[in-house]
Amino acid sequence: MGLLTNKVALITGAGGGIGRGVARRFAREGAAVVIAEIDEKSGAEVALELESLGGRSLFVRTDVMEKASVLAAVDAAVRHFGGLDILINNAFVPTPNVRFEDKTDEMLEQTLTSTIKASWWAMQAAMPHMRNRGGGKIVNFYSIDTEIGAWLHADYNTAKAGILGLTRSAAAEWGRFNITVNAIAPTAMGATFHKLAAENPGFAERAAAMRPLGRCGDPEDDIGPVVVFLSSNLSRYVTGEAIHVDGGLHLPGYNSRPADVPVRET
Repeated sequence: MGLLTNKVALITGAGGGIGRGVARRFAREGAAVVIAEIDEKSGAEVALELESLGGRSLFVRTDVMEKASVLAAVDAAVRHFGGLDILINNAFVPTPNVRFEDKTDEMLEQTLTSTIKASWWAMQAAMPHMRNRGGGKIVNFYSIDTEIGAWLHADYNTAKAGILGLTRSAAAEWGRFNITVNAIAPTAMGATFHKLAAENPGFAERAAAMRPLGRCGDPEDDIGPVVVFLSSNLSRYVTGEAIHVDGGLHLPGYNSRPADVPVRET
């Protein structure tokens, strides 16, 4: 018996990176996993991976920029598996890394929609189904970038701050339904990490050295277990929390100023 046996989980953005790692870990713990992913190829591939691990899975093409698509994913989970116990809001649509003064309204709207609005829509849609099952678990994705004011991520930092507010608001209000709502701030070797490592020799080594634990996180083996904890009965008395899952990176933080930006400009 796994920690998530007989539970139904929906994970947005599970077609790669941290989402895929969490999905694989959930399958190993016995959950039926709905892969809500926009990329049909990667989403279908992860569904097959979970089946090969002995899990139950369903791929639902989902565009988190569209409310109807998010609601349809929740409906598909309930129709296919009979209910919904766990919601993991991981997906977002990135914008170009440019300075705050160069960020556009369109970039801000894209980021706010794919993070705050998508999570809001999914949570409101999932709540009645969780309530009908006597409770549920929601895990949202926060970020260390918000805490350090990471350069070139002004829209992302703003949105993730909103995610923390959303998490705590839902935790306060939905505790009466036995629904816990928590957030994690993960860093791991996902798609972006591997891209940067391929383009910048020594990047992986430098990234590992920044963390007190001296290594970079694995999506399945380092991030996945913490999400499992927050999604299982082990965390039944934990709600409204934001947990860093970053090998201790939040302790020293990091300098994100681009090398070509002077200290003072006129």
